[in-house]
Amino acid sequence: MSDLIAPTFSQNRTNPKPLSSEDTKLMDAAKKLEASFLAEMLKSAGFGKSRENLGGGAGEDQFGSFLVQAQAEAMVEKGGIGLAQSLFEALKESENE
Repeated sequence: MSDLIAPTFSQNRTNPKPLSSEDTKLMDAAKKLEASFLAEMLKSAGFGKSRENLGGGAGEDQFGSFLVQAQAEAMVEKGGIGLAQSLFEALKESENE
């Protein structure tokens, strides 16, 4: 059952030691990029658009993008789709070359 739990990004999968401060900054940037990507995917899927019946009016239209961004950030914090980890590992690898 533990195999189904999403990985956390506080540690690199290939190297279980804690991240340095530079690596933490790099991971934070990778997480922000993944959240932006997921927010765009959610928008494309129709999230954040006001519903025609029982809609929230102008307020819902104005703040829908904030809701989508918050949902995307929550997805990343719960493990996301692995994009942040992949970006982090690729950037670390290119840094070592």
